[in-house]
Amino acid sequence: MSGYVPKDNSGSLFVNDKKERDSQPDRRGSARIDGVDYWVSGWVKKKEDGTPWMSLSYQRKDAAAPAPKKAETQAAMDDEIPF
Repeated sequence: MSGYVPKDNSGSLFVNDKKERDSQPDRRGSARIDGVDYWVSGWVKKKEDGTPWMSLSYQRKDAAAPAPKKAETQAAMDDEIPF
């Protein structure tokens, strides 16, 4: 028996129960678009009248990991200074 294979041009989002900061997505999931697999992130937002909507972001699963931010790199280098 093989694992679940999503249908093309479809996906799923689930509640992000590992969210620790407001900048992290409220929902996480995956999608397959034109045969390419993506990670999907969603943030629940509200219009001025209170109507909810969702902002989505897609990242290819085969994409290289993003480079660390300059501040994170500097902090790591500062930790390695022996004095």
